[in-house]
Amino acid sequence: MLIDEYELKLFTPPCEPGAEKWTAEAQLKVDISEVLPYLNATLRGAVYNRAANALTWTKGGRNVAFHAKRIMAASLADRAEAERVIRGLVDLVNRTWERRHELQPDFEMRRRAAPMEVYQLLPKTNCGQCGQPTCFTFALKLVAGQKEPEDCPPLQGPAYAEQLATLRERLGDMPALGSG
Repeated sequence: MLIDEYELKLFTPPCEPGAEKWTAEAQLKVDISEVLPYLNATLRGAVYNRAANALTWTKGGRNVAFHAKRIMAASLADRAEAERVIRGLVDLVNRTWERRHELQPDFEMRRRAAPMEVYQLLPKTNCGQCGQPTCFTFALKLVAGQKEPEDCPPLQGPAYAEQLATLRERLGDMPALGSG
């Protein structure tokens, strides 16, 4: 286990005094720099900056940042949610660290796929079969890791095989992580 203890701090973002959403920061007792390339290899949409020794990611519509000695998550409703989310992120780091021998670290700095770029690869039928009201909303969910390309039935047809392959390449091959 890499992280066995941390101190949790909860605050409203300085740029939004009085905001109803909170940001949580887990101040770590250990340096997690070595796990960042493994997280980069496994988290869809993660943006790793080796020079800054940081990895940012969006999970469930909230921004997450991993730094050498802290983990931060934004857009939290209260302390209970902050504790749950940070505990989940710490568990993710620990699971990734334990699996590092099975993984190939990725030091490449990639840009996150833009929603409009993803939307251009979708059928644009707004049929709702994916559970979303529009294809653009579905694209937003894909970029956030809340949906998979397989959640769009029309995209699975032979007419969209090329777009589907490009979409999978742009999004990566990791499973959707849900909104929790």
